[in-house]
Amino acid sequence: KWGYDIGAGGWGNNESQYYTSRPENVIVEGGFLKIKTLRENYLGSPFTSARIKTQDKYSLKYGRVEMRAKLPAGGGTWPAFWMLGNSIGSLGWPACGEIDIMEHVGNNLNRIYGTLHHPNHSGGNADGGSVVISNATTDFHVYATEWTASTIKFYVDDQLYYTFNNSASLPFNNNFFIILNCYRDWE
Repeated sequence: KWGYDIGAGGWGNNESQYYTSRPENVIVEGGFLKIKTLRENYLGSPFTSARIKTQDKYSLKYGRVEMRAKLPAGGGTWPAFWMLGNSIGSLGWPACGEIDIMEHVGNNLNRIYGTLHHPNHSGGNADGGSVVISNATTDFHVYATEWTASTIKFYVDDQLYYTFNNSASLPFNNNFFIILNCYRDWE
């Protein structure tokens, strides 16, 4: 159910890595999916990593989506577990909607963000919340969202930390696909 985004630039984020499908950057090993961000010159980029997605293979409308993960350490890392509306190709972003289930900015150790991007609420003006947990980079935690027609709730280890009120006027009532990635932003 997974495919890859391949290339540089981060599709609007000006990311510094080149996303590949190479086993050096993404592999299932010992029962764990590992996305590795590497410092290497690759096709003009100073880093490589992976961005995997279920686009055109699997999507959902409403439900619980969760991931158990141990996050990378270090300034400049930015792992993300998120979803985009299937309408990204026809409506563009942010009209399609974006649900960021988990983002962890390596320069802000142990702070987990849950964010929603949609028209008039994108970039620095997005709706969301955050929570500080211990040991995000040394222990596994469960990051989840519960998504309905009326609310989108964000959890870490089943502890609710943000609730968003959904409505029929928002893009969060259509099918979304899942994305996992880790990018390098700065040192």
